[in-house]
Amino acid sequence: MTVIDVHTHAFTHPWLELLKAKAGIYNLKIRPDGQPEIFRGDTPVVIPQKGHFDWKLRIQHMDQAGIDVSVVSLTCPNVYWGGEAVSVQAAREANDNFAEAQRDYPDRIRWFASLPWEYPQRAVEELERSCALGAAGVMVLANVAGRSLTDPMFSPIWQAIDARALPVLVHPTDPPGVDAMDMTKFDLSWSVGFMFDTTLAITRMIFEGFFDQYPNLKVIASHGGGTLPYLVGRFEKGDQVELPQRRQMKRKPTDYLRHIHYDSITYNLGALRYLISVVGEEQVMLGTDWPHWVHDTPGAFANTAQLPPSQMRALRGSNAQRLFGL
Repeated sequence: MTVIDVHTHAFTHPWLELLKAKAGIYNLKIRPDGQPEIFRGDTPVVIPQKGHFDWKLRIQHMDQAGIDVSVVSLTCPNVYWGGEAVSVQAAREANDNFAEAQRDYPDRIRWFASLPWEYPQRAVEELERSCALGAAGVMVLANVAGRSLTDPMFSPIWQAIDARALPVLVHPTDPPGVDAMDMTKFDLSWSVGFMFDTTLAITRMIFEGFFDQYPNLKVIASHGGGTLPYLVGRFEKGDQVELPQRRQMKRKPTDYLRHIHYDSITYNLGALRYLISVVGEEQVMLGTDWPHWVHDTPGAFANTAQLPPSQMRALRGSNAQRLFGL
């Protein structure tokens, strides 16, 4: 059985140097434990790890864990900073690095392209360039510098992605309104803010009829969909009482929850089982979040091992093989 990790991240040293020099509201600070961490103002975002930059270390980790293929993505804050020229430069640098890694490890590495979403024409150009380099899909943060993914300004990008029927990993970042929230204590931006960001982004897509507009999209909702599965009842009730003249989606909310895809990063077997019960075993794929300090590689294997054999095989490999054509 081929084991595929669809949620794992990488940075590059030039990307990090560019962020330190040009990112504006994003900056590096030193944590109490001495590790450098990327912040948005005073809000913690991500802690760079050695594994983010070292492809040989990644392959060693994959071998030890039993992962055959990793579909790698740049994580937040991605490239949504610094202005047009810097955003394009950051995207090209990261995508070129990932493409080179795939050439070096053709049987082990696939990758999601990062795009300068704030500049749609440049984003479409980078999408075309990245696909020519071998990108397996697109990575987008759940909000683009505060803008909803359903904002009409992004329509040219979604049209280009939909035309190619590409998988799109929707990954959270600092959520809208984060400056008004106290997320610095206990790193609540990770445990609460990220879940809110993904949930809000996908819910907007559902209720605004986004998946009817772009029927070929293959969206992957990070971290088990945030809180989407748990809210299924509220979504259905909200749809029941919605004014007919305001209704934009053509199907029921649950139909859309079963249309999109999810990774298995729930950190809890009960939560994973519940996710599968809501969306179906064919919609969930293995994810580890390696090499973040909160990665759950052991848990990803331990939890999927507790599922029925057919579900385990689907989550660990066959669903991703089908989605990515591997």
